Amino acid sequence: MKGHLLLLLAPASVIAQSLSDLPRLKNFSAHRVSSDNHYVKSNDDSKRIFPGETFVMADLRGPGVVNHIWITVADNEFAWPRLVRLRVYYDGKKTPSVDVPLGDFFGIGHGYERDLDSMPIRVSSFGRARNSYWEMPFRESCKITVTDEGNRPVTMFYYHVDWQQHASLPADVAYFHGYYRQERPAAAGKNYEFVSLKGTGHYVGTVLNVIQAGVGWFGEGDDLFYVDGAKHPQIAGTGTEDYFNEAWGLRVSYSPWYGTPVAEGERVGARLTGYRWHVPDPIPFTKSLWAGIEHAGWTYNADGSNRSGFEERPDFFSSAAFWYQKGVNEDLAEPPYGNARLPLGNALQIAVEDSIAEVTTVKGKASVQKEVDWGRDLLFFEGEGVGSRINIPLDVPESGRYEIVARIAQAPDYGDYYALLDGKPTNLDNREALTSEVPASGSEVFHNYLPEVYVAVDRPLGWLELTKGRHTLSFVCVGRDGRSSGYYLGINDVALERIPEPVPVEAFVPAPAAVGVVYRGRPLSAYMKQSSNADAIRAIGSFGKDAAPATSEVIRALTDQDAEVRSAAAWALSQMAAPATVPALEKSLADSNPRVRTLSAIALGSLGPKAAAAIPALISALSDPEAYVRAPAADALGSIGPSAKTAVQALVDRLQVRDEQTYVLRSMAAALGNIGPDAASALPALEEALKKPRVIYTAQEAILKIKKEPVPVW
Repeated sequence: MKGHLLLLLAPASVIAQSLSDLPRLKNFSAHRVSSDNHYVKSNDDSKRIFPGETFVMADLRGPGVVNHIWITVADNEFAWPRLVRLRVYYDGKKTPSVDVPLGDFFGIGHGYERDLDSMPIRVSSFGRARNSYWEMPFRESCKITVTDEGNRPVTMFYYHVDWQQHASLPADVAYFHGYYRQERPAAAGKNYEFVSLKGTGHYVGTVLNVIQAGVGWFGEGDDLFYVDGAKHPQIAGTGTEDYFNEAWGLRVSYSPWYGTPVAEGERVGARLTGYRWHVPDPIPFTKSLWAGIEHAGWTYNADGSNRSGFEERPDFFSSAAFWYQKGVNEDLAEPPYGNARLPLGNALQIAVEDSIAEVTTVKGKASVQKEVDWGRDLLFFEGEGVGSRINIPLDVPESGRYEIVARIAQAPDYGDYYALLDGKPTNLDNREALTSEVPASGSEVFHNYLPEVYVAVDRPLGWLELTKGRHTLSFVCVGRDGRSSGYYLGINDVALERIPEPVPVEAFVPAPAAVGVVYRGRPLSAYMKQSSNADAIRAIGSFGKDAAPATSEVIRALTDQDAEVRSAAAWALSQMAAPATVPALEKSLADSNPRVRTLSAIALGSLGPKAAAAIPALISALSDPEAYVRAPAADALGSIGPSAKTAVQALVDRLQVRDEQTYVLRSMAAALGNIGPDAASALPALEEALKKPRVIYTAQEAILKIKKEPVPVW
């Protein structure tokens, strides 16, 4: 293992040691698992992940070390990096050792896309190229999965997993862990917890995210680390910015071991993300570790006057903790699922371009741009100069306190704009400035110039009391960057988030030690007792094929009145792969909830030819109103194979539908190829599909399979 785990050295030492170690002959073999298409002539090298689906990125056999992960994604759901969940499992365990939203794993919170430049994590291309260099040793196996816990499909998911296979690993090499948690707001009367661990290992990193619930500097809280049950912290800090190795506040910055990729100021709703890698200074523990931070700072009265320079604040905290540990940790609570992880726990995503007929403008022209930056549509405003204004209708479903987030594109010809709601400025900071501060004045100005087109940057507009009904969101031009060639503006969509009521933080009690197969320390029987609960049903699914004794309970949950429970049941059955579930899944293809229908199709696809009895229902699902149901229904028919020959005409009919989603067409073509020679009647339609640039490769491969000609593969 010489030359490995070099991140435990100081920055210069890491580089020097890596370079000095290069001439030495290596005693491992290098491998990569990727999204690469096995068909040699294809350039469709991405995977598609449907709502609720768990996709296995890599399933490796050891001993080995994962030493690099690269991911880039095309997804148009608000805050999708929070909705896509990354998990890593070692040595066949049911409990993931890494369980973190994709964005937070790569050092960026709030569902944002931002750049980050450090040693173990590097994110570039405006937040779209994610790289991890954390070393993840494993002795028997390593499975890496991603789950789309959102409501829209991940239409393009590209990845590399680079790893090394070794003859053995030293006994003192520990397993890499990562864990996400959140509090909205941070619980009153106690410090915010990054993680509370039992075991032996060393802590190596924190990603902390904050959404300000009030104006002013939030970060007077000290970081605290209690090692091995100590009554007093072995490590105690002097302030939040000090923990991130900064001073006098936090601003956007990057460095090898610490940085702040998100810093939006001190207004209500402002976001912050900081990372602190304890690589030169890991924190060892032999029995236990509690790591966390105070949530205290400056507070203000209603009139804007200062109340305190150090008072507990109800800001919204979330975090990801990283450490190495001997064995797999079984003592942590299940992280929140799906929408619960969104910045405010909910979001109504509004396609503002759909209201183009009701949009009004001053000194400019509005239109809709289609398929900008990989499938995103824009409400496009050709502003003529300073004072140009676009007014967009915004319908609020219920009265209440909301945050509005505008997702604004950037481009070489875009201008600088600020936002108004019903003619009033947004993002105001009315507090009384202290002697060391520059008073904030007016609305925040969004600078939208970029040398290339990028869709889109999330722009929070503040927390606002809104009445039910029609409102008007306006953007007013105040100028442009000297490098910009225009005063234009592009809006991808608007997210309306209701400010949540405080949720009590429930104390988690680890399970007593259990023998045999467990998930988060508990046996299958413990979850079977709660089988009307969506979280318990998903936990049952996490046992995979070992959940067979719970099959009847999960099938029963498919008919529950709660769509979330039915969805959890369909997902669980997709992991269990039990042939006895086919009749129930067949019925669920007609469920009123599209997520349940999607996951039922995926579960049937996991059974392959054993799902043949569901062919008629799958054929009907090819005409489902939702594209992300039609595609997995076709995939399931393809997994059944030649026995699905009665579906050929239905697949052909859908392949020929005008304006069908590209990923659906690919699924139709792939299914025809997997049916094989019995799909010969589909050849004319597949030949026609060769004219569609993003379908051509799938159609080519399908034609070769149907004609029983060799398919060149890697």
